[in-house]
Amino acid sequence: MGIFFNVQQVLLTGLFTAILYLASKVIYNVYFHPLSRFPGPLEHKISRLPYVYRSIRGTLPFDMLEMHQQYGNIVRIAPDELAFSHPDAWQDIMGHHKGKTEFSKADWFYHAVEDQPSHVVNETREQHGRLRRQMAHGFSEKAMREQEPMIRGYADMLLYRLHEFCESGSPVILSDWYNYTTFDIIGDLAFGEPFGCLQGSNLDGWIKGIFDAGRLGIILQALSFYPLVKRTLLSMVPASMQEAHEKHKQLTEQKMMRRIEKEEGRPDLIEGLLRKREELNLSIEELVANAEILIIGGSETTASLLSGVTYLLLTNRTAYQKLKEEVRTVFQSQEEINLISVNMLPYMLACLDEAMRMYPPIANGLPRVCPEAGAEVLGEYIPANTFVSIHQWALYRREEYFKDPNTYHPERFLGDPSFADDRREVLQPFHTGPRNCLGRNLAYSEMRLILALIIFNFDMEIADEAIDWIKQRNFLMWEKGPLKVHLTRV
Repeated sequence: MGIFFNVQQVLLTGLFTAILYLASKVIYNVYFHPLSRFPGPLEHKISRLPYVYRSIRGTLPFDMLEMHQQYGNIVRIAPDELAFSHPDAWQDIMGHHKGKTEFSKADWFYHAVEDQPSHVVNETREQHGRLRRQMAHGFSEKAMREQEPMIRGYADMLLYRLHEFCESGSPVILSDWYNYTTFDIIGDLAFGEPFGCLQGSNLDGWIKGIFDAGRLGIILQALSFYPLVKRTLLSMVPASMQEAHEKHKQLTEQKMMRRIEKEEGRPDLIEGLLRKREELNLSIEELVANAEILIIGGSETTASLLSGVTYLLLTNRTAYQKLKEEVRTVFQSQEEINLISVNMLPYMLACLDEAMRMYPPIANGLPRVCPEAGAEVLGEYIPANTFVSIHQWALYRREEYFKDPNTYHPERFLGDPSFADDRREVLQPFHTGPRNCLGRNLAYSEMRLILALIIFNFDMEIADEAIDWIKQRNFLMWEKGPLKVHLTRV
């Protein structure tokens, strides 16, 4: 009896202590935390869990818009994180700050999987600069001209396959074909060989592994704040998944070894790193990590935007007719369409920019960390080690910055006086500052070339079952359904 009473007393004491700790934590986070003066939903001030829930549920971009509409330009979205929604925030957080410490990238987001080799996106400031200088050669204007025959080859293969499939009269899942094309192009540019997606009309198993890892990555990022749960979850990974991961790793290393054996001076995205491999002290694993991040960043995002602009054009027939008229007036044959001549299509560029505003490939904020000395953002002092982010989808849908933000208006990027008050500098889909996306030129070139060729070759009409295609969830990447389109040869 005495032992039972003692155990009961210990349990009650433990429970009381836990309740007291949680209560004090809640009171501190809400009233005494350094970020307590910033507005936000009460549950987000108390705990990181609501943010995690919205992220795993795939609704974070849309929830962020509601929060900014209710609470303003600065919202406390977790006890230790602020979200900013103002054009000046880009420069304050990500811009060049000479002589000042940069906002570093948040480990919980960029290093969610421990013991993985670093790459150009999540490297330290110094190593990032060294890697970037070498990789920049592959994205230069000179390299783009040298890469054009290869890029055009895959674009022509896309046209050939679409001509084959449209003969059946059934709608074509154009979103898949965009993925096949961009993956084959970036595979050649990063590993020296395509994935065979266009040829086989499917996604390579290697690529499917990347998609699967992306969804898991969201969960691991969220669980970075709950290390015990994270370790427990990882310990429960079945042997089959571990074996699949190891197989994926071996296949990737084999791809890299084949690329290394190719001729020097090949004008691709990895050549600069291979040339300076010893100087940069890069292992095979680090070369692979850099190639993989190029593949992820240079394929799915481009394919998503192509899918998005196609949907938006086909559900806004006036814009679609204007673009058709521009493309088919400027060019008399598809041989005239190339990476240089597509610059003669200003309306097409406006269509792509407006699609990036309404359907940004990266919809959520990519968190940074405030430096040790603290910093000023939008005129407010932000304490050291605060996580900060700019959520793109929410930013681009605010009426404060764009007139009629939920409707597709390419004219807003062409000087139309109806949109004179738009804050077009808000649109930064490739980010800004020293860590901005290296692939901007390549992405624009690919998108303009592929879209111009398709517009020139086919009349398009969206299938009835794809009318609501854009209603998607987001898990870092958009959860795209099949974009079914009826194609008719011109």
